[in-house]
Amino acid sequence: MVTDRYGNPLFECTAEAAAHLDRAVEGLLFFRPEFPTAVADAVAASPTAPLAQAFSAYLGVLGTEPRDAAEARRRFTAYAADLDRSALPHRERMHLAAAEAWLGGDMGTAAHVLEELVVENPRDPLALAVGHQLDFFTGDATRLRDRIGGALPAWDADDPHRGPLMGMYAFGLEESGHYDRAQEVALAAVEQNPRDVWAIHAVVHVHEMRGRFADGIDYLDARLDDWASGTLLTVHSWWHYALYALEAGDTDTATRIYDAVLHHKDSSGFVMELLDAASLLWRFLLADLDQDARWQALADAWSARADPPYYAFNDVHAVMAFAGAGRLAEADAFLAERRRWLEHDDANRTTNHTMTAEIGLPVGEALVAYVRGDHETVVDLLWPLRRRVHTFGGSHAQRDAVQRTLLESALRAGRADLAGRLLGERAGLSPHSPYNWLGQARLAEALGEAGRAAVARDTANELAATAATRLHRRLHGPYLARTP
Repeated sequence: MVTDRYGNPLFECTAEAAAHLDRAVEGLLFFRPEFPTAVADAVAASPTAPLAQAFSAYLGVLGTEPRDAAEARRRFTAYAADLDRSALPHRERMHLAAAEAWLGGDMGTAAHVLEELVVENPRDPLALAVGHQLDFFTGDATRLRDRIGGALPAWDADDPHRGPLMGMYAFGLEESGHYDRAQEVALAAVEQNPRDVWAIHAVVHVHEMRGRFADGIDYLDARLDDWASGTLLTVHSWWHYALYALEAGDTDTATRIYDAVLHHKDSSGFVMELLDAASLLWRFLLADLDQDARWQALADAWSARADPPYYAFNDVHAVMAFAGAGRLAEADAFLAERRRWLEHDDANRTTNHTMTAEIGLPVGEALVAYVRGDHETVVDLLWPLRRRVHTFGGSHAQRDAVQRTLLESALRAGRADLAGRLLGERAGLSPHSPYNWLGQARLAEALGEAGRAAVARDTANELAATAATRLHRRLHGPYLARTP
């Protein structure tokens, strides 16, 4: 029996297919856009190999594209129809069970099976990487951290693939609030592999969560050649740069990035890219900055997808696009369709069923209420959810669009009590954020505290000016010509 590069036996797999699987796993670990081709090559070389089929199934769900998932489910069902699973080695059976669970919409079971698998075999990078993404999609920060952390001791320091696992671990550390340790581990991973974009991404998240936007700008500037093109995280990394620009008050740079990378006439239409576009424009909307032409084009792209219920996190961003474009009837119809699905799908309760009922629908309704100017309703909907919104997936940075919506509505509804509480929480965690200090200034003005408002506004301006200086160092040259 052949083995992979990690010493794991591969059932009914040829040496050629094993080489393709090794290439596919490495591509997945480093977010290389060519890794799906390696998966297809492995299946073609050994169509009965369980691990190749499981990897192909994972590929169908990792992008959260409902049509890809449906096609992967069709292929997997055909493969598994006459399969004698009792004849398979335990590792292959568990991978097939995890893939089958995720294809059936049970993300929790898939995550659990893969966690049990790495307890038995911590040197299974496919189980680690896919499980890590499942933890991200379900917003499970503790497991996002510990799934990888528990396996790392089984990997030698000189193993070339320990680095990307460290990058995953760093992201889990960041999402669970261990910022110093997260940055330490992520920087060590990048030192091993300069183009480890997931580790770079972890450093970027640490700066984002700490409100250290000037430091984030400097870091991305210094590593431009490693992240700015040619990876599956290219668009998302530029989204982070645009967030830094917005925080520094440089809306021109943020819109240039949007037009060059996030959404334009040649954009792929992939849901992961549309998510970033919607969440960036929503931050413009919260700042009362008109982006109508961009909103209309983005809403058209979401509308053209006509997605069935699949992942509530994606649905919320579709509602952002429709509401941001002022197409409230379309947003209402979208939400109504999701309600009907919940009412008539009781016999098939998937992970997304729970996500939609508990988080997706109320958040979507709050976004529409915000655009209608019904800020009391926004507060009523989001205040009870603010500590549970992570359960429908994504990162703290991504979900901050929802948290900021609650804060903005609390301020605009005159709810000084709630706004003060929210701002206190935010400033305590991120005292270097200009946005948080501007919020403090707005609250102080509403309360008639002119002196405190002036101090807060001066602090915000000073922090933003520091970041803006570092932005202008590169962005007023040929820098954005480097965008893909």
